[in-house]
Amino acid sequence: MQENDEQQESGELVAGLDIGTTKICVVIGEVFGDRVDVIGVGTSASSGMKKGVVVNIEATVKAIREAVDAASDMAGCDIETVYVGIAGNHIKGFNSPGILAINNQEIRERHIEEVIQAAQTVKISDNQQIIHVLPQEYMVDDHTGIQNPLGMTGVRLVTNVHIVTADNTSLHNLVTSCNRAGLGVSEIVLESVASSYTVLDKDEMELGVALLDIGGGTTDLAVFCNGTIKHTWELALGGNNLTNDLSVGLRTPLQEAEELKYLYGGALSSMIKENLIIEVPTVGDRKPRKVSQRVMVEILEARIEEILQMVNKNICTSGYRNRINSGIVLTGGTSLLANIVEMAEQIFDMPVRMAYPQGIGGRVEDVRSPRCTTGVGLVLYGSQASHSGPREGGGVVNRLKNWVKNIV
Repeated sequence: MQENDEQQESGELVAGLDIGTTKICVVIGEVFGDRVDVIGVGTSASSGMKKGVVVNIEATVKAIREAVDAASDMAGCDIETVYVGIAGNHIKGFNSPGILAINNQEIRERHIEEVIQAAQTVKISDNQQIIHVLPQEYMVDDHTGIQNPLGMTGVRLVTNVHIVTADNTSLHNLVTSCNRAGLGVSEIVLESVASSYTVLDKDEMELGVALLDIGGGTTDLAVFCNGTIKHTWELALGGNNLTNDLSVGLRTPLQEAEELKYLYGGALSSMIKENLIIEVPTVGDRKPRKVSQRVMVEILEARIEEILQMVNKNICTSGYRNRINSGIVLTGGTSLLANIVEMAEQIFDMPVRMAYPQGIGGRVEDVRSPRCTTGVGLVLYGSQASHSGPREGGGVVNRLKNWVKNIV
């Protein structure tokens, strides 16, 4: 009898919605005490997004509904709210300190909340909203590197936080698209933050690691060390730029260029034999042309090298280059490009590994791809948020409603 009860046990449902430039991915997870099982996955082509930003609400709503329906059918249940990922070069990340006098009192929850609030009192642009306030460490008097100061006693409490902001209009269009698709938004989460929940382990985050999520429209960088996030950066270049370059360079339609990239693409032309020939469809009624695969890969190589060099430059200027002791972790759909790990190791001069979603059970085979990293990460992020309450900065949806009221 007890065995039947365990079989019928049901957990809390958490859904992640990754609204990407090339695809919409919905992942539904069932949260139990010690695990999260994926029970539904749905994807659809994204046509209403450009470089991580909604440019056509109706097209985005339609794509969201398609992905949600597919995931709901697989899971055998409906979802009402989602954790939504956000990316794009309108995202800004910076570090900010906060100081609070505690006058030899025992540090309580309210003191921690107050010092984090003090760190948020920075001037940001009127068209930006805070979406994350991520504590990095605390200091009590002369004691540094404290992860949780609760119960300690001192004269002064100091914190450093990483603040992430996003453009009001982009946020509003994202939330509106979800609402019109019949979904409430639990929280808006930076995609690289969400991805870290499923591809990074504690040792990497402690030693220092850079997570590089290369999607269709954007490339997202997040640097972690000492167990917390230190730096974030968004680049408005991704896999779509590679496809566009192929389309122009080979004079072939975009859809055909995407297919060629998937079938024959690579990041290092030196790895391709010169005598390998592929057929390239042309525009109109013209016959397909025969092109060397190495020529095609040279086109891709130039663009992916540019993207990685720009990321490397940002890491160097961030001041955290020497603290990335675990190396680089690559994920996102474009990270599937052949030999990209080898190219990245040459450019960054440090170890690089490809990452797949981890830390989940259930229908693992349906999400075992770098394309699903953000969707799975959002579910894991949401599973923790549902038990601990929204993070600092998680009230962005309510603040967004107030902002809309003020401008109407």
